[in-house]
Amino acid sequence: MAIIYRATLTPSKPTLISTWLDGRPWAGQGPDEVLGTYRFDDPEGEVGVEVFLLRRGERLLHLPLTYRAAPLPEHGDHLVGTMEHSVLGARWVYDGTGDEVALACFRRALRGEQEQAELEVWEEGRVLAHRPQQVLVSRETGGDGTGAWEEGRLLLPRVLDEEPEGEQRLIARWGDQRRAVAALAPPGA
Repeated sequence: MAIIYRATLTPSKPTLISTWLDGRPWAGQGPDEVLGTYRFDDPEGEVGVEVFLLRRGERLLHLPLTYRAAPLPEHGDHLVGTMEHSVLGARWVYDGTGDEVALACFRRALRGEQEQAELEVWEEGRVLAHRPQQVLVSRETGGDGTGAWEEGRLLLPRVLDEEPEGEQRLIARWGDQRRAVAALAPPGA
């Protein structure tokens, strides 16, 4: 399960994301509207993995982020920024498309070995509530279902103009929307 603390974040996640997106040519322009999020659990329990679906102007964006207690060596070009978490302290936030912990979560999910995390709200060391999912993620398998592309190339687009093609895909559903957000492409494709 993903533990969500009742905490204050400085800056807030939307502020940090918006500031980072302003410097990315692929992000487009316009106001940001967070449509929903989903999470994966790091099996080691060290790294938070949260994925934002948001609309920025005319673009639909898929933003995997990781939260770490310390800087990730040699990944400065993937640093989104830092924030102060009132319970956990300083957090280094990275673009998950360059963080192997997030990429491994997506690969496991595409192979059917990992589901999205259940959300628990904690305060003072105890569970207060279970939070409903904003975005539901499921695996879609095409072809003959033999998993021939298990070792394929991970496709993890940031801009969801076109859906990634692959025999195994992750489908995100929110409201009345549905979009493929990750896929395994055949080796060499």
